[in-house]
Amino acid sequence: MGHFFDTLREILHYLKQYKSRTFMTMFGIIWGTVTIVVLLAFGVGLEAFMSREMHGIGESIVIMWPGRTSVAYEGYGRDRNLRFTLEDVDLLKREVGEIALASPEYSRWGIPVRVADKKQQPNIAGVIPEYGEMRNIWPQHGGRWLNERDLKERRRVVFLGDELKDFLFGEDVEAVGQYVHISETPFLVVGVLKHKTQNSSYNARDKDRAYIPATTHQAVFGQRYINNIVYKVRDPRRSEAVQKQVYATFAKKYRFDPEDTETLWIWDTTEMDKMLFYFSLGFNLFMGLIGMITLVVGGIGLANIMYVVVQERTREIGIRRAIGAKRRHIMMQFILEAFIIIGLSAGIGFSFAYGLIKLIGALPIDRYVGTPAVSWPVAGAAVTILGFIGFFAGFFPSRKAAKLDVVECLRY
Repeated sequence: MGHFFDTLREILHYLKQYKSRTFMTMFGIIWGTVTIVVLLAFGVGLEAFMSREMHGIGESIVIMWPGRTSVAYEGYGRDRNLRFTLEDVDLLKREVGEIALASPEYSRWGIPVRVADKKQQPNIAGVIPEYGEMRNIWPQHGGRWLNERDLKERRRVVFLGDELKDFLFGEDVEAVGQYVHISETPFLVVGVLKHKTQNSSYNARDKDRAYIPATTHQAVFGQRYINNIVYKVRDPRRSEAVQKQVYATFAKKYRFDPEDTETLWIWDTTEMDKMLFYFSLGFNLFMGLIGMITLVVGGIGLANIMYVVVQERTREIGIRRAIGAKRRHIMMQFILEAFIIIGLSAGIGFSFAYGLIKLIGALPIDRYVGTPAVSWPVAGAAVTILGFIGFFAGFFPSRKAAKLDVVECLRY
């Protein structure tokens, strides 16, 4: 152990003796470390931002609308329109075991929603309680989402989108516990949407909608058929297989060819997750490649400097060998020197990158590209790359030093 610390002190002495050369060598590694960490942190932030935006509509859900038959089947003609009923949701849950949640959705436009002299005609949806969980609809503090009792008793209660609430009541007014008139019928406000980002929708953004129990919607508007069904699969990887079961289930009830894809219009949002995965993978690989090339260039500079160091210390190496130092001792000394330079450079680079990421994160860029963030996999990958660079940058010069002839070294 004493020998190790002596070697360490000697290495630090050499690094201090050649300050300018040491700094220039370290600068390449520092810059490479900052580059790879910052670029991949932006990749992590962008992926989180895109995921948040895409999942505003819901987490791995499927939205399904009735279509029309495009081929004749078992005596039935083509071009038959399909209609969904509330019972179809129960049928789906019962027949397709891989569906975890499912909800009908009534949708109504053109009905005024009024508070005093404030009036708007938003989309009014009739749904059941589990719809909120699937669609990432969460109430603000003090309110609640629709519940089973609302559904069973056909209560006249409404859950408002946050921007719809602000228009009807004002931003600073508490809406929960007050009444709005839908058409001429009073509805009690039981909750307001907690603000969320949402870059896609199929009727209207949730912030602009009003939600009432499905049974109430049916009773008030006399709408016999539902507009669409929303369901969620237990395992999103099985979504395509589940779709085939869904087609088979409805084909049996409505007598159409289960291979006729025109009968059901299906939007599977898990496809967005696949797109996001491959986009993020490609983006991070590209960013990582740029950072890795910068690190490798710094590693080549370090290797060149180590070759110069070996040449400068040829006589010293000969003296060490002459008094009994073995080849492995010479190799370990130069490899250790390379790792010390790498370690110091990486430490400075990580610290600088972390501070830079925090500084950038404080800027108002979250709504555009997300907030950059250092993740442990990124840090682990950077450390691994630096370890390989440090080893190879020290190994080849140290091997050359260990193979030098003692007599030739003393003559140098």
